[in-house]
Amino acid sequence: QVQLVESGGGSVQAGGSLRLSCAASGDTNSQYLLGWFRQAPGKEREGVAGISTFGTLGYADSVKDRFTISRDNAKNTLYLQMNSLKPEDTAMYFCAAGPRPTIYYLRYLLRTSSYVYWGQGTQVTVSS
Repeated sequence: QVQLVESGGGSVQAGGSLRLSCAASGDTNSQYLLGWFRQAPGKEREGVAGISTFGTLGYADSVKDRFTISRDNAKNTLYLQMNSLKPEDTAMYFCAAGPRPTIYYLRYLLRTSSYVYWGQGTQVTVSS
């Protein structure tokens, strides 16, 4: 079992920045993959960024060069630094954890099916 608790969401104007954090606890074998996903009202949940234990990174094209994912394995904490925020980034952001994949599908770091445990989410609202 893994417990995930997100923090750091809020409201910001376009062009601003926010830093999300996700505190993880529990089975470390199930934290091989850590990722950030988001879901806007009426839309499907989409992968934003993911990172493996050994630092392999994956980003959605829409956030590349604006968002940076990182993890502190000693603190069991995942981060998402979000810069140059846009109104279209408005969504509920979720932290997720998953075990080492048995099959490495294309863009596995951004697939919801790669993850088993999910946090409750933190709201990010970007106004124009």
